[in-house]
Amino acid sequence: MKDPVTAITGITYDRESIEHWIFQAKNTSCPVTKQPLTPTYSDLTPNHTLRRLIQSWCTQNAVDRIPTPKPPLDKPCVVGLLNDLRCPKLQMKTLRKLEFLAVEHERNRKCMVEAGVGRAMASHIVSCYERKETAGIEEALSVFNMVRSMSSEVRVLVSANDHRIIEALVWVLGLDVDNCVTFKSHAVMVLKTIIGKASSSVVEMLKPGFFDKIVRVLKQGITQQGKNAALQIMLDTAPWGRNKIMLVESGAVFELIELELSFPEKRTSELVLGILFHLCSCADGREKLTSHAAGIAVVTKRLLKVSPAADDRAMLILSLICRFSGSHSVFQEMLKVGTFSKLCLVLQGDCACYLKDKAKEILRAHFDVWKDTPCIDVTTL
Repeated sequence: MKDPVTAITGITYDRESIEHWIFQAKNTSCPVTKQPLTPTYSDLTPNHTLRRLIQSWCTQNAVDRIPTPKPPLDKPCVVGLLNDLRCPKLQMKTLRKLEFLAVEHERNRKCMVEAGVGRAMASHIVSCYERKETAGIEEALSVFNMVRSMSSEVRVLVSANDHRIIEALVWVLGLDVDNCVTFKSHAVMVLKTIIGKASSSVVEMLKPGFFDKIVRVLKQGITQQGKNAALQIMLDTAPWGRNKIMLVESGAVFELIELELSFPEKRTSELVLGILFHLCSCADGREKLTSHAAGIAVVTKRLLKVSPAADDRAMLILSLICRFSGSHSVFQEMLKVGTFSKLCLVLQGDCACYLKDKAKEILRAHFDVWKDTPCIDVTTL
């Protein structure tokens, strides 16, 4: 043992092992007594007597002494750091200290959440936005990003009467700073969490500049996690009609097709196809997709190639195009890129029944278009 602690059941464990048992493995009972354990760090009491005996044994047996463990971070300590954050002279030092503590251990992050660090970081970001200053904003974003998934305060931050944190993060996405990739990736991941927990009234009131920045950051060099976060934001906001129009006007359709042409990972393709489905439910979105030289081709290519979720979205996109934008040129392009042939494969493959029904519906409705093509065996159908 390096850092012995005693659980409420009276059994002593090494801190790292019992914390992994409770918090990572999500066990709720004592490994020895099988009695219930409370999933809090404060219920693990340092066993100083045993630690001194271990140190003494190390000395007697010529074994390197185990360093005295640092006391675990507690809520009063974090509250003290947040009070220091209000002092301009201590601001940068405090933010770096909080960032170091957040990186160090998940236990620290949980303690920081309980002390209200998420709200404090949001307030600092909003304050920087209002003053148009960037000092400390990179550190605040880093800390916020590390505690965002644990914080129950996020919904409060985006209440119907307070859009400042969203406006501040959109402003951050437009900044030209050093370490731009990490900086903007953190910003967009935080924004994804906030949008995901925002009320419909907040999502409905987003401004055009919001979507311009999201599309722009998608084009820039950000991490894969950041790209998926930007796509998730678009997917979460696209169902609203007003947002749909603003997304199309921001050039989202073109950028999504270009991203899909780069053969992204499975999750990225699912997100892209999900967004394109929503955008193709309006005439302007369908027009943008069909006017792109690879629009129909890339959707066709992804059908039966990625996942059942991607199949569903690709089929719905093709159905919308055939139903509402089925011009002669569009159908000829579908023949050229193998869309109708792929629909025939859907009928023959191991697909969900509703996908087969949708493929049949498209093929029946446009039989005159594809019946003479040599690529499709009409007798088999």
